[in-house]
Amino acid sequence: MTVFEQRVAEFHRLHSEGCFVMPNPWDPGSARALQQLGFAALATTSAGFAWTMGRADNGVTLDEVLAHLRSIVEAVDVPVNADFEGGYAVEPDAVAANVKKAAATGIAGLSIEDSSKDAEHPLFDFDLAVARVRAARQAIDESGTGILLTGRSEGFVAGRPDIDETIRRLRAYADAGADCLYAPRIDSTEHVTAIVSAVAPRPVNLLINAPFMSVAEAAGLGVRRISVGGTLARTAWYGFLQAAREIAEEGTFDRFQQLPDVDGLLGR
Repeated sequence: MTVFEQRVAEFHRLHSEGCFVMPNPWDPGSARALQQLGFAALATTSAGFAWTMGRADNGVTLDEVLAHLRSIVEAVDVPVNADFEGGYAVEPDAVAANVKKAAATGIAGLSIEDSSKDAEHPLFDFDLAVARVRAARQAIDESGTGILLTGRSEGFVAGRPDIDETIRRLRAYADAGADCLYAPRIDSTEHVTAIVSAVAPRPVNLLINAPFMSVAEAAGLGVRRISVGGTLARTAWYGFLQAAREIAEEGTFDRFQQLPDVDGLLGR
């Protein structure tokens, strides 16, 4: 079994029982640091990556994302899941072609979301959204990589917080071949429980980007996987901006205290 095959197999195993946290690094250094802290798998963040390039989320190209995926995979020894947005395409055939390119980077999984980025119609029409997930499934199967496919419904992100419609979409994505289901920005016990129950026995990913639930509480609700999206990257930006503002506005350096030994963490 190759190293890549081992990572894919381990990623699938992690989804088979229990609950694990899959934090989101934004560059190879943060990926290595998270691995050093003992996390068993990592996931990229489209927002965190875009910010490293001085752009807002959704401001990067497919080629840039593919290069980023390779850099994260090469930096660590654990499985890496790709935040692959909407597949960087609209039509199912184009999504499939791009999924095959992503699968060739060494990732152990990827997600496909149903956000259209259109303010008036923020979610793809139901049938198109399902067809896109089905195309991603077929592309993975044809690639022979066996990487894990996550189907994402973005209603609670895109201003359509309808739990019934979210569940309808997640069930359809499961039927279309998604291995894991994910509805970012749900933030209540009732909604988490409803989704876990609706798509069982398929595993559910829960985004925690605010302190509304602990790992133990999420596990007790049947959540298998937890991610944090761009929130770790935002906490890093917060510390950086606080220190920089102090210098710019007060001319002092009080925040330059109790700083981590990054060289020691990453290995000199």
